[in-house]
Amino acid sequence: MMDALLSATLLAEGASESSGNELIEVVPGLMIWTAVVFLITFFILKKLAFGRISDMIEQRRDRIAEALDEADNARSEAKTLLEEHRQLIADARSQADDVLAEARRQGDAQRDRVKAEAGADLERRLEENNKTIEAENRKLLEQVRREVVELTLIAAEKVTGKTLDADDQRRLIDEAVGELDFDRIARSN
Repeated sequence: MMDALLSATLLAEGASESSGNELIEVVPGLMIWTAVVFLITFFILKKLAFGRISDMIEQRRDRIAEALDEADNARSEAKTLLEEHRQLIADARSQADDVLAEARRQGDAQRDRVKAEAGADLERRLEENNKTIEAENRKLLEQVRREVVELTLIAAEKVTGKTLDADDQRRLIDEAVGELDFDRIARSN
């Protein structure tokens, strides 16, 4: 194993001498100047660029925080609006149910009123028809009375053989009408 290590070291030394790679060589003056240039560049960047970059990062962080706050506010506002919307829908449904119930109640009341009016109209018409029938019955009874009186006069003329004057006719008509029971005749019809 030692032999392998020794041969690897010799190979590395031989490769560095043969390639002539100057970047790998340690030069103390170059290292100092490299460190000085690095520190000057770092100082300039710190004064000019790092502050601005830091400010831009801070501003971006603030904008992101504001955007998150706005998103949270928008989310909470959306939840509030959703709740209000749901409440409005519930209120609208409730009002619609109330309107339907009122319409049904009014419809039932209208139907009952129409029934009552139709019943009253039917009663009124039946009463009018009964009055008309009674009036017609009275007219018919009056006509029957006249015919009975005329027949009575004709029969009286034939029996007595003479023509009666107006006073006699009136007296006989009144006697004949007084003797007739028209209520009994009307009930038999």
